[in-house]
Amino acid sequence: MKREFNPDVPELMDRPQPVSPELEADLLNLVSLNRHFGSHRLVRRFLSRWLVPGEVYRVLDLATGAGDIPRVIADWARARGATVRIDAVDANPSTLEIARKHAADYPEIDFIHGDVLAYQTRQSYDLVCCSLALHHFGEADAVKLLRTCSELSNRFVLVADLERSLAALASIYALTALIYRDPMTQFDGRTSARRAFSFAEFRALAEAAGWKDFGHARYLFCRQALWLDRRELGDIPDVVALDELPCPAA
Repeated sequence: MKREFNPDVPELMDRPQPVSPELEADLLNLVSLNRHFGSHRLVRRFLSRWLVPGEVYRVLDLATGAGDIPRVIADWARARGATVRIDAVDANPSTLEIARKHAADYPEIDFIHGDVLAYQTRQSYDLVCCSLALHHFGEADAVKLLRTCSELSNRFVLVADLERSLAALASIYALTALIYRDPMTQFDGRTSARRAFSFAEFRALAEAAGWKDFGHARYLFCRQALWLDRRELGDIPDVVALDELPCPAA
């Protein structure tokens, strides 16, 4: 199954648009998908491996979308007595407005309007995340984004996305036909499945970005993740995906 990516036909949520009930419904659908189909669980898995209760961490979430990943991180930290300050960056101002509304009770999160491919800061982060965003980019920009993630982190990087496969495509078609039937979610979900990178392609992107000694694994519901852990080798825990499942090859 070959990747289908046309930069002239962006996903509907990526197009310039005002805040609307349709956009908010789409973002809430994405949060629901992330909650029930593995994205939140994947993030919490790595938080439990990396972050220590009682410590203070600076976190960056690139292409934050609905802002649910920063909320998951903040909830995890609150429950364990850790302190996090999270910068959440997205290029779509309407999406950020909706994300801010749903994070009104999260003073830990600062939403920033910006192009993730050009994001620059003097701040160094303990953890840089990017979830379900890489497939929105062509190969060259995906490599650039991975390089940015690595450069902005002094400890941990976690980049997660779909794995392109017939199983993922069939599952998303079924979900958007039976449950998540809003037109924007239906179009974007099916487009995402075709734009996602295969397992081999995902790894090749990290290598092209100059990542060294990185992890790469499959997870439930045709998810995959790349990660960097820059602690001393002897301190690195075994990050084995106990819920790992092989997706059919692309």
